[in-house]
Amino acid sequence: MTVTMKAEERNRGTKSERKGLRAKGKIPAVLYGSKVSSTPIAISEKELLVLLRSNPHAIIEMDVPQIGKQPVMISEVQRDALSRSVLHVDFHQINMDEPVTTTVRLDFTGESAGVQAGGILQIQHHEIEIRCLPRDIPASIQVDISALEIGTNVLVSELQLPATIEIKTDMNDVLATVLMPQKEVIADDAEDEKDQKAEAVPAGAADQE
Repeated sequence: MTVTMKAEERNRGTKSERKGLRAKGKIPAVLYGSKVSSTPIAISEKELLVLLRSNPHAIIEMDVPQIGKQPVMISEVQRDALSRSVLHVDFHQINMDEPVTTTVRLDFTGESAGVQAGGILQIQHHEIEIRCLPRDIPASIQVDISALEIGTNVLVSELQLPATIEIKTDMNDVLATVLMPQKEVIADDAEDEKDQKAEAVPAGAADQE
């Protein structure tokens, strides 16, 4: 999926000038790439936040003054350590005919049989890393968890993706698992502790009391 965004010219400026941009609803950014020299720009904060919430790894058709429309992707987002508000964004100009490495969101679908039996679903990964041509990047990847029983999991290697997409994440990584119900875990732990205490009592100690 490709989204469009219009950039504005800006001077590299001082810290106070960048702060002034943010006060006007603009985010200072920089665009760079093999066909574009490092170019300071400003973008709409509102449009950026929508993009970050919906698909932060999307291909963006960026309309840049003096340069024209360029296919770009977000390479880095700098945030305030306390407020988590966006301070600055780096955009990387890409070639649509060359593979790129990026991450894609995982959408877990179905209702696990293990969860229906009282188990607890634990998601280990919310996204994976892939490599493919920009046009082949999916908006998300579906992971069917309906067959998961208590104590079972789904691995990266079980994902079904087109041959045009190479998975870079470790194939043995667990994406999701269904854990035993918490009450049963506590009961099992208590039983183990009781057995350990019984084993710790010296032989014949009970007869001496």
